[in-house]
Amino acid sequence: MPAKKILVIDDDARNVFALNLVLKSKGYTLVSASDGPTGIRMAEQDADIALVLLDMMMPEMDGYEVISIIRSKPAIAKLPLIAVTAQAMAGDREKCLEAGADDYISKPVNVDQLIVILDKYL
Repeated sequence: MPAKKILVIDDDARNVFALNLVLKSKGYTLVSASDGPTGIRMAEQDADIALVLLDMMMPEMDGYEVISIIRSKPAIAKLPLIAVTAQAMAGDREKCLEAGADDYISKPVNVDQLIVILDKYL
């Protein structure tokens, strides 16, 4: 059985590197994009992508805009989107879910919590 492919959209290479190490050891395959437009394009072009981990706080196009665009495109609208944010403030989870994210996790990412979330969608 091939590994589930996860797209990480995050402008911080350190976050991508850390997620890659952890998730690769759990049997997942990661691909990454450092900005929203590239991530959206990758999601459209790679049918093997099973889930998106999306940094909500990126320059130029934030995660909310990325969610809106992905949800508007029929071919990828149902792709599970997990919002990832360092802004662990009251109301952030609800705001992400209302924007169209399927789930939410805050940084620093708790690996055990992330695996539970991934298992729910993959």
